[in-house]
Amino acid sequence: MTDTPMSRAAVVVNPTKLDDDEAFRKSVRRAMDDHGWEEPLWLETTPEDPGRGQAESAVSAGAALVLACGGDGTVTACAEGVTGTGVPLAIIPMGTGNLLARNTGLPMGLDEALAVALGGVQQAIDVGRVNGTLFVVMAGLGLDAQMLDGTSEPLKKRLGWLAYAISAARHLGDRPMRVTVSADGGRRRRLRAAALIVGNVGWLRGGLPLLPDARPDDGMLDAVVLTARGLTGWLAVAAGIVLRRPARDRIYRVQFTELQVTLDQQQPWELDGEVMGPARQLTVVAQPGALLLRMPPESA
Repeated sequence: MTDTPMSRAAVVVNPTKLDDDEAFRKSVRRAMDDHGWEEPLWLETTPEDPGRGQAESAVSAGAALVLACGGDGTVTACAEGVTGTGVPLAIIPMGTGNLLARNTGLPMGLDEALAVALGGVQQAIDVGRVNGTLFVVMAGLGLDAQMLDGTSEPLKKRLGWLAYAISAARHLGDRPMRVTVSADGGRRRRLRAAALIVGNVGWLRGGLPLLPDARPDDGMLDAVVLTARGLTGWLAVAAGIVLRRPARDRIYRVQFTELQVTLDQQQPWELDGEVMGPARQLTVVAQPGALLLRMPPESA
């Protein structure tokens, strides 16, 4: 598709991710001019509203495109605001993980990402919901949530992705959860799990194929249950993931449109990098093709 001349976009930016606000705005304005867009609508996220309200305001104001400028949390919040409206979302990756951007082949550089955002190529991708809350990347229980909960923003800023690895190492010996899962009304499986992760996409930072069959446009979600405990168990799981030869007694995978998860006791869970309150039951549902995403031409 080609955008009509002098369309107006909304730029939703997480100000904590900016080192130089003036330089950022200058780059965005230059890209808008080069692609025939008007001066954009500028909206900043807040701790109370990480992007959903700003994206909804942009849609109400008639924006033809919403640019989510921040990490995965900002992207998810903006996606919540535009999903189902027909207004496309573009990603300007400025976070630690940037997992949706990486999984869809989006460039990490600002100028290159702006070129994709304003280039007009887009594709409908799936989203998921956990207990009604939208996600576009991954949601998880166990080690996944504990790792995120134990990683501070200052540490992420200083060490980047390594901060997550340090936090995860502290929880490798945690007691497993007792979890029951049922996919699409099928038989219930009871497992002792160190982590349960659901993904709309499958690749982690560094090219690790945690969910190698996950595709953001296949109408399905993928889940993996990891049953490792202790350093030896986790090394075996890591080797299975890297080599794509997981031991069946350590890794259980399932693809679904709806997954019911029941725990023996309340556990914190995470959704696209944001730790949520504790829960004993999760309902995970796929929403096929619900989000329009600006994509590089070679990835669309």
